[in-house]
Amino acid sequence: MFYIDIMSWLTEERLRMLLEQYRSLGPLPGVGLTFMKSFVPPLPTIAIVGLNGAVYGLWLGFLYSWIGLVAGCTATFLIIRKIAGHRYLAKWAARPKVAKAMTWVRQSGFSYVFLLSLFPVGPFVVINMAAGLAGMRLRSYLIALCAGKAIMVFAVSYIGNDVQRFIRDPGQIIYVLLFIGGSLWGVKAIEARFARLAREREHHGTPPLQNK
Repeated sequence: MFYIDIMSWLTEERLRMLLEQYRSLGPLPGVGLTFMKSFVPPLPTIAIVGLNGAVYGLWLGFLYSWIGLVAGCTATFLIIRKIAGHRYLAKWAARPKVAKAMTWVRQSGFSYVFLLSLFPVGPFVVINMAAGLAGMRLRSYLIALCAGKAIMVFAVSYIGNDVQRFIRDPGQIIYVLLFIGGSLWGVKAIEARFARLAREREHHGTPPLQNK
């Protein structure tokens, strides 16, 4: 109940007020909110990154959001990898969605993490944890994560940096909706592609690709 109350309180307007109120602390609010996204999945990535762009400006907003997201994802990955043998995690890893993600990470870890990092929506918390459980190498994970998140964060920061543009020309909201819709479609398409590749490898007996 407490968790639900917190999530209902964290509206976009309140997030903006928090960023404006504590802007004197420098990058900490902007980095902190995006860092929390990895531990509180319902937090809206698009809203937080867009607000950072609006409050701090395009380049600083991009930098703070990128640092926060990468740090949060990496922390999740390292924690899960460290405690991968725990009984609770083994039970969680047996869930169908997580098991699929782990299979895809083992077979094409770099490509899977990079491609899903490009989108502001999707089950990326599951991917972080699956990558840790699957034992993906830190170097491969970081390169894929940093590159993918940089592209995604810049796109969302660019939109959030000039919200007035959408007030002056409401028709441009269509592009934002298309961006979100395209992201959702892209995540589903990528998951379907990796599912197909997994079936093909199982059929032909091809061994998983090694993460480097």
